Amino acid sequence: MDVFDRYAPFIQDYIYRSGWQTLRAVQNAAGDAIFNTDQNVLLTASTASGKTEAAFFPILTLLEEDPPRSVGVLYIAPLKALINDQFGRLGELCEASGIPVTRWHGDAPQTQKRKLLRKPAGILQITPESLESLLINKHMEIPSLFGDLRFIVVDEIHALLRGDRGLQTFCLMERLCSLAGCSPRRIGLSATIGNPHDAGLFLSAGSGRDTVIPKFDGGRETWRLSMEHFFNSGPQADEGKPDLAEMPPMEEATDTAPKAADPGMGYIFEHTRGKKCLIFTNSREECESVCQQLRQYCEANHEPDRFLIHHGNLSAAYRESAEEEMKDDDSLLSVCATATLELGIDIGRLERAFHVDAPFTVSGFLQRLGRTGRRGAPAEMWFVMREEHAEARALLPEMIPWYLLQGIALVQLYIEERFVEPPRMERLPYSLLYHQTMSTLASCGEMTPGELASRVLPLAAFRRVTQEDFRALLRHLLKIDHIQRTENGGLIVGLTGERITNSYKFYAVFQENVEYAVRSGSQELGTIVKPPPVGDKIAIAGRVWVVEEVDHQRREVYCTLVKGNIPAYFGDVAGDIHDRILERMFRVLAEDKVYPYLMRHAAARLAEARETFRKSGMAERPLIHLGGKMWALFPWLGSYAFLALERFLKLRCAPRLGLKGMDTSRPYYLQFTMQASETEFYAIAAEEAAKDFDPLELVYPKEVPVFEKYDEFLPEELVRKGFALGVLDVESMKKRLRSWERYV
Repeated sequence: MDVFDRYAPFIQDYIYRSGWQTLRAVQNAAGDAIFNTDQNVLLTASTASGKTEAAFFPILTLLEEDPPRSVGVLYIAPLKALINDQFGRLGELCEASGIPVTRWHGDAPQTQKRKLLRKPAGILQITPESLESLLINKHMEIPSLFGDLRFIVVDEIHALLRGDRGLQTFCLMERLCSLAGCSPRRIGLSATIGNPHDAGLFLSAGSGRDTVIPKFDGGRETWRLSMEHFFNSGPQADEGKPDLAEMPPMEEATDTAPKAADPGMGYIFEHTRGKKCLIFTNSREECESVCQQLRQYCEANHEPDRFLIHHGNLSAAYRESAEEEMKDDDSLLSVCATATLELGIDIGRLERAFHVDAPFTVSGFLQRLGRTGRRGAPAEMWFVMREEHAEARALLPEMIPWYLLQGIALVQLYIEERFVEPPRMERLPYSLLYHQTMSTLASCGEMTPGELASRVLPLAAFRRVTQEDFRALLRHLLKIDHIQRTENGGLIVGLTGERITNSYKFYAVFQENVEYAVRSGSQELGTIVKPPPVGDKIAIAGRVWVVEEVDHQRREVYCTLVKGNIPAYFGDVAGDIHDRILERMFRVLAEDKVYPYLMRHAAARLAEARETFRKSGMAERPLIHLGGKMWALFPWLGSYAFLALERFLKLRCAPRLGLKGMDTSRPYYLQFTMQASETEFYAIAAEEAAKDFDPLELVYPKEVPVFEKYDEFLPEELVRKGFALGVLDVESMKKRLRSWERYV
């Protein structure tokens, strides 16, 4: 039967009202998989292809035909903003059917939540953190809320494939099903899956079902890409280079950026005028800095402010007002944003996205590109790579434009191979093990050690965790009073543990800094870490404020708006860069290929870098002599293999090589002084790598490398083991070292 004919009448009416002439390929394929199998389904299709409707049309039809006795669909999304956006769309879709849609997150009204608890039904939209809270605080209600749950829809599943937050989400799904006695199908949605088979295995883990991955013709992707490079002060790379006359001209614009402006910011300022754009940055600090500068340009030109800001440390009011402004199709404002606007929020018809410097991942690039190009227009992104001029006596590594190479590598990997980062399956998530152990005890109350182990260890996330690991954890938690033994020999949360589990911050497994709420009068601006003393300035919400008062007990900062320009600080952000990106960066330097999206300055800067690459000997070998006893090593490894190499050289090779003063710019290069010769370096490194050593030997003596949020509460031996066997990529490092034997 035709998929459209199978839809419930209210779905068919919705399609007619929307003026759709035909169903899209993804909707036909999803309908077939959901209607005609009882398996999990992974839908991968480009952004704005209609994946949400593709999944929900058949799901809602099945709910209409056989109404569940509880919540029928649990929709999990990584961002509150995405839930808020989908809440409106699903509400409109379900209006005629009477199927209720409820939001459940920190900013959602309590009245909705109370109504759902009284009469569980319809669709519940939730973040992983709010689901954690629900399992702990509404433990007794879980069977009535979810006893007849039919589907769990995981939106933007790619955002959950490589970290503890994704594993937490799947632990919660398994725990919920066990408590409620239900067996729902899982539906995963994403625009950026490189290897659908691996993602399908991840989606189905612990569900007792296989995953169907419908194949369909998604149509041809059309992009408009441009990548430009700027030195932060003149001259630019192409000045005085007549051989670049054939390069494409930049889009015409009257240059009204202030004369002393940072040229990269001036370029963005000019090319956002009269357009609706997103300006992505890699960190909240960079986001604040870019927004401050662009607003100052408006002021210098006596233009109205046309820049908004959106990131995770801003108050809900600030974020939502930016989203509302952008939904207005007549708006010509631009938003400076981080990953908070990377995922599927519909913010109207954007004309282009800018990206300041290179993102860390192919997945991030594709998601950010996918914010544009909706409603028939091609997706459009302009990269703006920035760099300081190298000083006259700068060493070789500082003469390479790393961000420019990384940007080109990300684009080329996807264009040439459709590569997107795969799930990280081989980790040892002990921090999450602590979290789920404490969460299970906090929600269920007293349990014997055996009962607790039977609830936690079978969760798919912990398949590499041994019973001995778990016993070591429990012994340690008893010792530090996070759990206590009762007179009956059972376990309960201890007094110290209660202080952890009773905090709302316990629900999240990602690292948070100690945050202070920032207020100006009655307005809440957002949060910062490390508040400065009274009289100093802070940057938040794209503006500068002077601190009037700091209340450390209540963690509040009171401030007043002033003029100026200062850096913001929201805590550290780590990049997770895959080996393949570094390997492709090497090829970018080694090949003579012309990339059509490079603009004049970028093409000239790449030509310079390729010349440096050839003349320096980097093309032939990874170790380069910088003069005297100074050396630079370019291993072309991703973040976790590079980290393993750093430690391998320091702990296993340094004494034999006379290696000292190691300075690293992860994951691009290492600099050090060395007594040994080049040949000795390769021979000794290969010899040490060939030995059968335990990865734990790459952890420094007495070091406890706290990497994840709850590592501080683990026994030291588990922290060390989790870091050595779950974080460091020793295999990739060894493989690279073996390839260097040819230089001996």
